[in-house]
Amino acid sequence: MSLKVASFFLCTLIAPNLTDEDALLPAPQNISIISTNMKHFLTWSPVTIRGETVRYSVEFQGEYEREYANESWIPICECSLITATVCNITEDISATVPYNLRVRADIGTQRSEWGTLKVFFNRITTYLTPPLMKIIADGYHLLVELEDLGPAFQFHVLYWRKGQESRIQQKMVKEISSTLHLDTMEAGTEYCVKAQTYVEAINRSSNFSEMQCVRAQGDRSTWLVTALISSASFAVVALTLPFLAWKTSKILKLEHCDLMVHVMPSEDVLRLWIQETL
Repeated sequence: MSLKVASFFLCTLIAPNLTDEDALLPAPQNISIISTNMKHFLTWSPVTIRGETVRYSVEFQGEYEREYANESWIPICECSLITATVCNITEDISATVPYNLRVRADIGTQRSEWGTLKVFFNRITTYLTPPLMKIIADGYHLLVELEDLGPAFQFHVLYWRKGQESRIQQKMVKEISSTLHLDTMEAGTEYCVKAQTYVEAINRSSNFSEMQCVRAQGDRSTWLVTALISSASFAVVALTLPFLAWKTSKILKLEHCDLMVHVMPSEDVLRLWIQETL
């Protein structure tokens, strides 16, 4: 049994068994949906009865229920007999089709008529906001941090050297993993970045975020001096290594010769001197 089917039977058991004669409460009014970045919430105005706690139940009807299941309604278990006037319907709006929703008020054995959403809701109408982002100049590396909006979201990132807007570069980011490296910057030069979200399930993009710019650390003269010092250091090392290798080989040869020297007794030295004299 699927989770949805199990929830349906559970909500059916929880819901009170009432008759039409008990419908004494006013139906919830001003039913609407707030949908931002693929998060959907059904809201309504409270039914106020002095001295009583009013509870609400929510049901939805998708395209399948209307066309193939005798226009049946499915209870949202998380929003059955709740006291709040808002219901998170994100998990139930799982397809890009028109949905209808309705709300009922309950007090003990009394219940209202259903208050129904006036216009069908399709998640394709969700409001997509530009992503929050932060750009960083780490030395000569251009980095960006993007807001994680969930697995349904991708990001289209544009970046360029300021003053060269005709040479904009772009990257499509499918997964957020901390900090994203965009480019290697030239010292003292300013770079700019902007981004938009994209949701493949509804084939829609948000507007672009506000442009943010950052300047690479240091200036051109500092970068040139650093490059020259690095080149000079490399040249010194390249010239010194052969000399050190030659000097080391000479030292090793001398040490080898020292090992070949034998110390002669004084008697032998005197005998050799006499022989050479005669």
